Amino acid sequence: MDTELLELTQALVRIDSRSNLSNIPVAERIEAELAGFEIERIDYTDAAGVTKRALVAHRGPAGGFGLSGHMDTVPATGWESDPWSGRFEDGIIHGLGSQDMKGAVAACILAARRAPKNIGATLLLTADEETTKAGAQAIAARSELARAQNLRGIFVAEPTSLIPVRGHRVHIQFKAEATGVQAHSSTGQGSNANWAMIPFLAEMKAVFERLRSDPALQDTNYDPPFSDFNLVLDNHGTANNVTVALATAHIKFRYSRGVDPQPILDAVRGAARRAGLNLTEAREGAPPELALDHPLVALAVRHTNQPATTAPYGTDASELQGLAPCVVLGPGSIATAHTPHECVALADLEAACELFGRIIAAE
Repeated sequence: MDTELLELTQALVRIDSRSNLSNIPVAERIEAELAGFEIERIDYTDAAGVTKRALVAHRGPAGGFGLSGHMDTVPATGWESDPWSGRFEDGIIHGLGSQDMKGAVAACILAARRAPKNIGATLLLTADEETTKAGAQAIAARSELARAQNLRGIFVAEPTSLIPVRGHRVHIQFKAEATGVQAHSSTGQGSNANWAMIPFLAEMKAVFERLRSDPALQDTNYDPPFSDFNLVLDNHGTANNVTVALATAHIKFRYSRGVDPQPILDAVRGAARRAGLNLTEAREGAPPELALDHPLVALAVRHTNQPATTAPYGTDASELQGLAPCVVLGPGSIATAHTPHECVALADLEAACELFGRIIAAE
């Protein structure tokens, strides 16, 4: 049993680094593991005014491979046990972020640290992957250390059961807002924002259905072939005897490299304009996707003995591809990630650590 890997994973899980909090405590704990590495701290402040930190660490000559993971986690929704226990039982590590992806981060750290000193090893560790990808954006835009390495490729260690993922979708997040006038609903003095929202929602339902029926908007290289178009409505806590002053529709649209997002952009923008809504958009980088015969994909296939695939979700690869080609490759299944029973097998982390070590040393 790799007790060093177990103890580091437990230590990281036990630090609360949900995306709404500063991740600096976990970044400092990680930095303590990196004696002998050149370290670059990239600090920034998120939209809520919270200080965050991305880390780039390097040892050895340039021209090697990078290993990447994120330090933040989703909220602790639904947990009935301690989300930050790091409990180890029957070969399984339990806790928020154990699978997604503090265990993988620990495996990356130890793989880089155990690599021969004459082999280049680079770590790119981010924050806000679960929300805005701001940490990866900061590294891609600002890291002098990462750019100086002229990396051959980056392995993003999200959970893939150690199956190489050569491409994935990215998202555009739409926020449409309708305004009304708040009043007691019995007086007739108010104006309910939901009524202004309904025509827009009707058009969005048509877009949702079109994505699932129009082959021109689908990509058969992905499962499912149709794009995600997920709607979440928010009346901001309004009681049912109060007219709604603000109604918000959040829509996450995901698309792959083989899909042109412009028809969907046009449809959403046009519907918002016709309904008189305020519309804002937040976009990730371009969808990362490498060809099946790309050298980085071939390397991953050779070392895993698994065929490369694609994924419908997104990762920091959408931003880090600006530094080097990216393959998503990490331990364990995504099945328990973002759940109130998140866990990861130590054996999966051990296999990943060994695999990452072989990849770092690959010619």
